Amino acid sequence: MDISAQMLIFATVVEQGSISAAARTIGQTPSAVSKQIGLLEDQVHYRLLNRTRTGVSPTGEGQEFYEKCKAMAEKFKEAEALILNLDGIPRGKLKIACSVAFGKSQLIPALPQFFEENSDVQVSLELTDRVVDLQSEGFDATICFAEQRTIPDIMVRRIMQSRRVLCAAPAYLERWGFPATFDELKQHNCLRIAGNSKRNSWADPDPFTGQGFEPQGRFEGNSTDVVYRAALAGIGVARLPCYLTDRKFQSGELVHVLPEYSPPSTDIAIMFADKRNLAPKTRVFIDFLVREFRDVPEYQMTGS
Repeated sequence: MDISAQMLIFATVVEQGSISAAARTIGQTPSAVSKQIGLLEDQVHYRLLNRTRTGVSPTGEGQEFYEKCKAMAEKFKEAEALILNLDGIPRGKLKIACSVAFGKSQLIPALPQFFEENSDVQVSLELTDRVVDLQSEGFDATICFAEQRTIPDIMVRRIMQSRRVLCAAPAYLERWGFPATFDELKQHNCLRIAGNSKRNSWADPDPFTGQGFEPQGRFEGNSTDVVYRAALAGIGVARLPCYLTDRKFQSGELVHVLPEYSPPSTDIAIMFADKRNLAPKTRVFIDFLVREFRDVPEYQMTGS
């Protein structure tokens, strides 16, 4: 095995944190990987790894060497992707991040049709409401609210418009009453998104007082999906997207609270790196989502 292949193995070992984990990743035995690391250390005349019972970590020299190996590995992946996509046929693993609520209620139910149309594409999906760094985390695309765009050179394509409404379960309203104004809503248990002040601002500031409405209550969740399920359970009043609530309004599982409240709509979008040669697998996924959702009224969304 030549030194360039050993460098790729070394980069994998550092990233995985153990020789056995790296071996599983690249499909070799731990002893074969360990042997190649030893040969590489002989070649460069430095010990590159500190070995412990729990795993490995790079030495000082190893860390500097890893940065070079990592850069080479990234170039190799780019070259490999280029070769795989020369014929323009979508293929390979598509790594996607998506907001939890939209992913569960809308994206996953739509995936069978995507797979039917693209038989050579595999999808690796992470559902998360955190802000994803596409390039450093290796995602091909992320689906989230358009306002979550934080990097200027990331491309954004709108999938659908999303309205938000206030709602609660009938059992909660029967016990605590039906708020008719935001002042009355202050006396209610309002369900919050954990650690996200922007999404916890339910009403624009009053032009005279300068005060908006910041929900307060005894429950917060780390995703819209968690808050949605808490509302269904009768814990309190929530602000949720219509693609989750409309069918629950029809079934009576949720009740529209303050129906005159009409906050500005937001866009759900797919974000991807600004690359002139976008991989066919990514391009067809983006086009599929736009076609699937853009012109569909929210009341026809899949629901939860």
